[in-house]
Amino acid sequence: MTYAIRIHQTGGPEVLNWEAVEVGDPGAGQVRLRHTAVGLNFIDVYHRTGLYPVAGLPAVLGVEGAGVVEAVGAGVSDLKSGDRVAYAPGPIGSYAQVRLMPADRLVPLPDGIADDLAAAMMLQGMTAQYLLRSTYRVQPGDAILVHAAAGGVGLILCQWAKALGATVIGTVSTDEKAALAAAHGCDHPIVYTRDNFVERVKALTDGKGVPVVYDGVGKTTFLAGLDCLKPRGLMVSFGQASGSIGPIDLGILSAKGSLYVTRPTLFTYVAARSDLLASAAELFAAVTSGRVKIEIGGRFALKDTADAHRALEARQTTGSIVLIP
Repeated sequence: MTYAIRIHQTGGPEVLNWEAVEVGDPGAGQVRLRHTAVGLNFIDVYHRTGLYPVAGLPAVLGVEGAGVVEAVGAGVSDLKSGDRVAYAPGPIGSYAQVRLMPADRLVPLPDGIADDLAAAMMLQGMTAQYLLRSTYRVQPGDAILVHAAAGGVGLILCQWAKALGATVIGTVSTDEKAALAAAHGCDHPIVYTRDNFVERVKALTDGKGVPVVYDGVGKTTFLAGLDCLKPRGLMVSFGQASGSIGPIDLGILSAKGSLYVTRPTLFTYVAARSDLLASAAELFAAVTSGRVKIEIGGRFALKDTADAHRALEARQTTGSIVLIP
């Protein structure tokens, strides 16, 4: 018998239940994976609340993890028992001690990447990779704006963009988070609870604005973020931690300078296995080279996932949060 965190209905953190579950043998194309570490992400909150509906209830949540292969099913030739692997973004079900996984969604871990580090970085790190290298390809000399610069994705974005030669402007909620962002490559952290970030961005760019805004916050930052863009700039809305943005009059984009908006997801960018492996390889290289350091801001026992969700929603966390089975 093994245990997992399951929900039987959507709602607050109290719906997260620590329960015994049955895990069978892997089928064709599957492996049985014993988790050693599980990543916590805001998309888990969206699944828990029903903002992003899951396929059926009861359900085991979680889209990121790392562990050791226990058994392989028929047709699996590139993995074997004992291999260290990690994955993101899903399929859903990582809040478990043991689970079945499609083998083609697993990435072998290099020796230089520890299990807890992998669980802390796969989703957020590959998100940063596609945002910086594909959605908008950051070039040396670019000035960019990163909202929630002290969050898990934000800290990686700041470091990676700095390594690419960009000037990084970031928004944070406190002076403590400003110091953390600055220590991770953010040239100009702005405490948005005190300062007008639109005015500060314009001042820092000589009134020109930035070519790209990376916004994982959503409702409270989206419209003001448009005012930070230069003409024909790109708003990258990749999350909505503060709530759904809601309907937008497209005429706003023309009025503010023929702007572009995209709502990308990691699921799309790594849907093909070749893209998944390429993204993970670039992330592993950035981390092992020291250009990007992954900040593990806290660890919770997997059975205490409800407490981890409360801390995440209350903005009490920085960096990545890891759940230990």
